Amino acid sequence: MLDRQLSGLKRSRLLSNLSDEQVSIVSDRCRWQQCDKGQQIISQEDPSTDVFFVVEGEVRAKSYSLSGREVSFNDIADGDIFGEFSAIDGQDRASSVFALKKCLLARMSASDFRRTLTEMPEASIKLIEILVEKTRILSDRVFEFSTLPVQGRVIVELLRLADKGQENEREGIVVINPAPTHYEMATRISTHREAVTRELNHLVDEEIITVQRRRIDVLDMSRLRELAEDALHG
Repeated sequence: MLDRQLSGLKRSRLLSNLSDEQVSIVSDRCRWQQCDKGQQIISQEDPSTDVFFVVEGEVRAKSYSLSGREVSFNDIADGDIFGEFSAIDGQDRASSVFALKKCLLARMSASDFRRTLTEMPEASIKLIEILVEKTRILSDRVFEFSTLPVQGRVIVELLRLADKGQENEREGIVVINPAPTHYEMATRISTHREAVTRELNHLVDEEIITVQRRRIDVLDMSRLRELAEDALHG
């Protein structure tokens, strides 16, 4: 188990510039937690301030309005961290986090996290890079929500998914599998499921994509990119 923990932590973006000895020190400061698929790890407005390293698996951060409307922020895969905002500013959690699959997490207290950053400046530099990346992603999302109609938001989100999909060179397509449900996509782009279904069906009619259960095949990536560029800059 120890080898599994250390090898998992070595894949962490935050710790990628550290020596094996330093990673071992980080490991000693962590408590280890296994989570089942669907398990809630932290809740919105929770006063806890621990930082979590995703060693295995994937989690999703999302929030709920007072009316119960769900908003998904991002999926956090192995090698990434979450909870660092509360560890830095001491404020309550901004979102809830749920396991998308079985996960192995390394959990570190805020005080140990700060101590690690002080003692290991390489990790501090990496944290700055991670926070800048998250800020840029958030800025892009705010721009899209503020300026794009639903059609444009669906197209841009679909392109994001396709860029992370698997290219099938023999068939000349890109496969998104597993694809988010229409409801899940709606929570990511601030709309409702019916609007996502309508826009995806339009792309099917245009022969840009095909949609199956939890799978989307992008038949024409160049056309999808063109539509996304038109939406963002048209």
